Parts: sequence; structure tokens; C-alpha cells
Amino acid sequence: MDSRPWHRHYDPWVPTTIRYPQVSVQDFLHFAAKNSPDRDAMDFYGTRMTFDQVRLLSLRLANALQALGVTKGDRVALHLPNCPQYVLAYYATLFVGAIVVNVNPLYTVPELRHAAEMTEPKAWITSDLTLPNVRTLVQSVEIPAVVATRVTDFIEGVPRSTAEDLDLERGWHHFSNLVEGCTSDKRPRLEISQDDPAVIVFTGGTTGTPKGAVLTHGNFCAANFGLAAWGGHISPLTVPPARIIVAIMPFFHVYGQICCLNWIMMHSAMMILVPRFELEELIGILAKHQEISWLPAVPTLLNAIVNHPKAEDLNLAGRIRLVNTGAAPMPRDLIDRVQDMGIMYTEGWGMTETTAMGTSNPLMGMKKFGSIGIPQPDVDVRLVDTENGTEDVAPGQPGEIVINGPHIMKGYWKNPEETADQIRDGWLHTGDIATQDDDGYLFIVDRKKDMIIAGGYNIYPREIDEVLFRHPKVKEAVAVGVPDAYRGETVKAFVVLKDGMTATDQEIIGFCKQSLAAYKAPKLVEFMDTLPKSAVGKILRKVLLEQEMAGLRESD
Repeated sequence: MDSRPWHRHYDPWVPTTIRYPQVSVQDFLHFAAKNSPDRDAMDFYGTRMTFDQVRLLSLRLANALQALGVTKGDRVALHLPNCPQYVLAYYATLFVGAIVVNVNPLYTVPELRHAAEMTEPKAWITSDLTLPNVRTLVQSVEIPAVVATRVTDFIEGVPRSTAEDLDLERGWHHFSNLVEGCTSDKRPRLEISQDDPAVIVFTGGTTGTPKGAVLTHGNFCAANFGLAAWGGHISPLTVPPARIIVAIMPFFHVYGQICCLNWIMMHSAMMILVPRFELEELIGILAKHQEISWLPAVPTLLNAIVNHPKAEDLNLAGRIRLVNTGAAPMPRDLIDRVQDMGIMYTEGWGMTETTAMGTSNPLMGMKKFGSIGIPQPDVDVRLVDTENGTEDVAPGQPGEIVINGPHIMKGYWKNPEETADQIRDGWLHTGDIATQDDDGYLFIVDRKKDMIIAGGYNIYPREIDEVLFRHPKVKEAVAVGVPDAYRGETVKAFVVLKDGMTATDQEIIGFCKQSLAAYKAPKLVEFMDTLPKSAVGKILRKVLLEQEMAGLRESD
């Protein structure tokens, strides 16, 4: 029996295995700058920066960070949206052998505190948009060096901020002053191995508490080359100046790092930096460019674009060579809409713990509706019994996806117990339940974990539960992901109030927003007299979801 039946469905240009060079993540910037020094690497509201400029400014910032005491193995938190400062700080951190800690700018102070206490960053790089939260954070967590910038500081024609403008605390540093004040652009002299950590990305798990997935230089190398191989037809058919990617997927998410930031270094492409999702602004960006090589997206984003009133006039199929979606399944209506417009698309599956890579549908070859595709080069996938986690299930039967490959994370930062639970004998246990057909195509049928995917964000219900329980009027509560036509899923809280108490749904939602990023907070609240429980008193989240689904069917 063929153990890898999916190989025969690879597109003609995709190899079944790849020889990976022994390089570090920052080497990709070095290679791009040497091969295409004067080519534009990124565009930020019309201001462009070449690969050579990115390299030189990153090295100056790297030497400035060393002067602040950042050394190999230290953590540097990047608390920034997609902007030039993120790119420079990302590579500067890696040039000194430090570890990038990605911090979502939408995090609340409690979430920032958790990230800081876990990773103990030597430096924290933030922007004017998030300075108030950082000021509160440093009152309870010691951070040796805080660096701040204004997001617009690298836009030509816009006055650059100063430390005084930002009202920085004594001892804090202004981003632009650090870069301009350092004249050395020499590469720091240090050895970096494939097994050295490069990036920590926060993710949830079985406990619901965010953990730091440690991704190594080797993981990124494998993911970069795997992605380049899968989409290998794109670059040869596009002359270098026309290789353009719209980077709207956030860099604090591994999907944005691999499919946008690292992709441009592999292909000497230009990245249009988009710091936020604002539909009209994005449509305006698309209208300015006659050809876009690649648009990495999530279904909600793609749905908004193709259903915009200007979509037909823009001739999106003529502008966008390829759209890739991940993070959540594409609804059938959206697939039909995209195909009717003539847009080439593909969708796949990956995790933070797999450096965003895993499975994907072929670009030219056979696609199957509802499938997350087939394993990519050097990836092995098995479906195992959900109870014992070791025995392979019979063909066609549902089982938990376990995955093995060179891009599987090193582990969770300072969490050996959870690492050992998730990675067993080299196989990552994903928590996703799927079936696999004779061609090797995978179809997710359920999630072992209770994770909610809303608008492409992974949301872990227990984190919401804990906040709900802190409300003084709440006796019991549980969060569930319910279907949503736009976001895929949305968060609904089922709440039992204490005797004699009254509350409104907006009161509950507002309370949650004080401790949770807006995308995590419930959008819907239903008050109940009791919650369904098991014989041992465990709240049955699945029963609530089944009741919700039954109610939706009755209302159709």
C-alpha cells in the first residue's frame, strides 16, 4: 500500500522532498539584499524601501540593541502592527541572535502581562498606538529597555515624531534615534544553529492558557522553502519588479510572517504593508496595482473583497494572480463566487506549532470541496484514535491529525509538560479530527479542542470563561463558538446569574472587553437558569452548541 498516496497529486513543479540549506532566518534578508539591492522590498502608504536599505537599517538597529545589552538568546518583544519598524526590528533581533516575541497590539494589559512574565523580554518595542498599555504594564513587570515609535514615522512627507512628542519616560528610547544614532552596519559575529529559537508565537492549548510556541531557524527555513516549492510557478511567470504581495495578514501571526514577510525575501518581491483591515482602504490599495502576485488572506477578508460593490469594476481576476486562504474553511458560496470571478485560489491548513505549513490543495491539480488538501513536501500525516492517541484509525474513519515534518516547533517556552503532551515520538498531536480519502485528501470534521475560529483568529473559550466568572453577578458561564455568516464563527456566552441579580448583554460584553482583546470578547450573550452538566458537574459545552445549531435549523 502506498504510504504517501498524495504525492501523485502534486503539481508538476512540486518536489516530494527538499534539500534544506543550513541558514538562519536573517540570511534570507542578506541574500535578497545582495541579489536585488535596489529593488523595492516594501511599500508603506507610498513610501518605499529597498532590500539594501532594509538590511542596512536592520543591522544598525541590531548594533543599537547590542549596545542596550541584548545578546544571543534574549527575548525582544515586538508590539507593533504591520509597518516598516516591525520589519527592521524583526531582522535586527535575529541578527543579534535574540528571539522575537510576537505580541498582538490588540492585547489588553492582563494579556500583555502574561506575555511579559512568561518570556521576560530584555527589550520591548512598541508604538504610539499601544503606549498607554505599556505604561501600565511596566508598573508591574520589569522590562530593561522600552523602545517606542510612531507608526507614521517612516512615511515620507509626514513629520517624524520625537521622544518629547511621545512623552517617553526617562530611560526609554526612541526607535528612529536608535537607528540613526548607530553608524555601524556590520553583522554581529555569532554562530546560529538550525536548532536555535528564532521566534516565539503565542497560541492556546488544551488548558486555554496562551503558550509560547518556539519556532527555530530550521523551522522557518523548512517552511520558507516548502512554501516556495508549493507555489513554484508564481515567480518564474512574473518579472521581478511585478512580484507584489499585499501584506494584510498581521506579522504577529505566523501566517503573516511566513506567507508575507519571509516570502518576499525568497522571491525578491515587494510587500505592500497594510497595518489594519479597513475595507475601503484595502480596495483602494488593490485599485492602485494592475498586478498582484499573491494575496494571503482568511475567508472573511476574501469574502469582504469579492462582495464589495467595486469588485466587478476592479477586475480582480486580472489583478490578483493567486489568493491563498487559511485559518478557517472557505464556505461553499465563497468558493463559487471566487471561481465565477475567475480568481485562482487555494486553501490549506497549518498551525502556529507547524510554522503555518501542513497541508494544501494543489494549485493546478485536483481540488476537493471541503478538503484542507494534501500534505506538503516532507510532511507526514496520520490519523490516530482520539482515545489512546497512538493507533491509526481504519481508512475513512475519523481520527486526530498527528503530523511530522521539519517545520514542527521545538516546543512551548518553559512548558515541558505541555510540550511532552503535544509532541510524542516526534509527532505533533494537533487536536483536529479529520478523515482521509484514498487520494490522501484530508477533511476536518471536528475539533478535539474547543477552539473557536472567528475572522481567522484562534480563540480559546476557557480564557473567556475565566473572565466571565470574575464578573460579580455571574454564577456560571461558558463561551461557545457559534456559526456566523461573516466571521465563520463568533463567540457566544451562556450565563447564569447569581440569585436576585440582573444584567444586560452589553454589561457582560463590556466587562469582558476590559480584560480581553476585542476579537475574543463575546458578541452574543444568552442568560439561562441552568447550564447542562455531566454527572461529575462538568459544563457540557458541546450540548450548548448542539442546542444552538438545532435552534438555527428551526429558524431557517
